Amino acid sequence: MWVRRHRWTVDLPLYAVFVFLAPNWAGQGSWAVRAIPMLFLLPLLVRRRFPRTVAVLILAGALVTYTNEIWAYDRGRAELGMAVVLFNLVQRGDRRFGALTAAAILGLDLMWGVSWGPFTDNPTLTVVGIMPIHLAAWTLGEFFRAKAQLTAEEDRRTEAQARAAVAEERARIARELHDVLAHSISVIVLNAEGAKLARHRDPEAVDRTLDTIGRTGRDALAELRRLLEVLHAGQGARSPQPTVAELRGLVEQCGRPVTLEVTGDPTGLPASAALQAYRIVQEALTNMIKHAPADATGRVEVAFAPEKIRIEVTNTGGRASPAAALPSSGRGLPGMRQRVEMYHGQLATGPLPDGGYRVGASLVVRP
Repeated sequence: MWVRRHRWTVDLPLYAVFVFLAPNWAGQGSWAVRAIPMLFLLPLLVRRRFPRTVAVLILAGALVTYTNEIWAYDRGRAELGMAVVLFNLVQRGDRRFGALTAAAILGLDLMWGVSWGPFTDNPTLTVVGIMPIHLAAWTLGEFFRAKAQLTAEEDRRTEAQARAAVAEERARIARELHDVLAHSISVIVLNAEGAKLARHRDPEAVDRTLDTIGRTGRDALAELRRLLEVLHAGQGARSPQPTVAELRGLVEQCGRPVTLEVTGDPTGLPASAALQAYRIVQEALTNMIKHAPADATGRVEVAFAPEKIRIEVTNTGGRASPAAALPSSGRGLPGMRQRVEMYHGQLATGPLPDGGYRVGASLVVRP
């Protein structure tokens, strides 16, 4: 990371090559005059900020070098500088300007071959032999660009996965909050309304009802506290989730005549599947409390099998009106459907002929 923030450190070996590359240390003229072509390469220091401008300046410097008799044979330095700007343009994805730069490099090399090639042992080789350097510069530019794109794509994919995980966790917690609050508040409201009606006729029933309200409120607070711990500390903070063993207590909280029948052995089933079964029953009972007549009765059947969990919650119709006009959040059935889909199961809901309602669900534990 430090090297990425200080790119100039990567360029130090390159600058060393420019300084010590022959033949400017020998030849006619003073050393200061022969060292001038090195000044033409100074724009390379800012090639990352101004790639096109630097490319034009380097090409201009090469042109001046190749048209001067004293500097003409300092070709290695000029060719390497042009290869660097060509690599820089291709790496940044500026292929069009890179192609123009490559054409200009070819023109400069042909001009050098015509002007100074006859004074060498093999004029053709002096022009053709330098081409692999620029081909390599283009190829390396494409390689590093593709590598940078791949890294950026992986970063975007990782970020998207992180966002999806956060969204999924938020949706899960929203479902949990809905199930906990909807059920507990519905039970509290129902029992409070019942206590208000019975306070003159049966004081002992009021006391029992208040006990149910207090117990339900404490349980809801404990559930909310657990969910808040998950929000603050993540997965590691999760305490044991409600299990099917607690279904009886859940049924007893309803304040309605509800029978419970559990068949099969839940031992060995995934804890998450047991939690989903618990939540589905909880939401179905919540809907019964909210919408069923006050004299309706209910039945909960949960059947465990090694491969599947079957759940059925029904309630009868009745002649009385609902005990309390409780608002609906609209999240109950969609929440149950999401829980069923997590285990590739099925959900069936609908009214019964006697005016009641049925919720049937299945969770595929092991395909």
